[in-house]
Amino acid sequence: MSVLMRGLGLCLLAGILAVVSGKPARAQAVSVVDDHGATVSLPRPPQRIVTMLPSLTESVCVLGACNKVVATDRWSNWPAAVQALPKLGGLDDANIELIVAQRPDLVLVAPSSRVATRLRALGLTVAELDAQDLPQVQRLFNKVAALIGQPQAASARWQALQAEIDAAAARVPVKARGARVYVEVGSTPYAAGEASFIGQLLTRLGAANVVPASLGPFPKLNPEFVVRAQPDLIMMAKDDVAGLSARPGWARMKAVVAGHVCPMTHADYDLLARPGPRLGLAAQVLARCLSIYASGLPALPERGKP
Repeated sequence: MSVLMRGLGLCLLAGILAVVSGKPARAQAVSVVDDHGATVSLPRPPQRIVTMLPSLTESVCVLGACNKVVATDRWSNWPAAVQALPKLGGLDDANIELIVAQRPDLVLVAPSSRVATRLRALGLTVAELDAQDLPQVQRLFNKVAALIGQPQAASARWQALQAEIDAAAARVPVKARGARVYVEVGSTPYAAGEASFIGQLLTRLGAANVVPASLGPFPKLNPEFVVRAQPDLIMMAKDDVAGLSARPGWARMKAVVAGHVCPMTHADYDLLARPGPRLGLAAQVLARCLSIYASGLPALPERGKP
């Protein structure tokens, strides 16, 4: 048998084995356009991933590549498996040297982190991804899933998330429907507006947001704006509740006077602040606040009675 025929035979055998095992004969290249407009290409799915945003860490893990994550930002704490990984800083102080030392074949960062250019100059493959509303969350799932070589996982996770949000909406009492809500994400104050993924979750739950979409997803507000808006319910970090009445004019707000303030624990805030696969749990946090609010309202009149 000639050398050529032996070579062809080996190639045919390798193809047969690949079909039998259900595995491709060679890894498939991946390519995605990130949120900065850059084309991110890899010859094969990454084996060493650094994630520099909690929502990206959680997305990679839920979509099927948690075992490929070798380091994260300091705030990534879920799932438990990532807690023991090296922590490489945050949005404003990412440690370039430590990132390079991990020898990653893919680094996932937020566009706002401003480290992508430096990392690319050092020869690393970087994808800039984030989300501020629910359609962008779906897009993030699609792009992360494609990058890690699990494109089929995105649709399943998105559908499951929609079912989780619907289930949370079903738990909201009728009395809370239409409640005007203010959600604070920073004490400056920064708010979650109607256009944000938090605002869109509220809409799905039947509530109204006092911060209109025209102000953007997460606007910085004049504190007087909230006083004038007079929300029925305030949702904010537990640590900031004690100083609420000290804000000019806030002590006279009807929500503050009535005690319609829902404090969020650090764990609750993590869920709400991360546009990723656990937004179904974030919807449950919002639904719980709306249920507590409804429990303090007068009973609805029975049908047929005034």
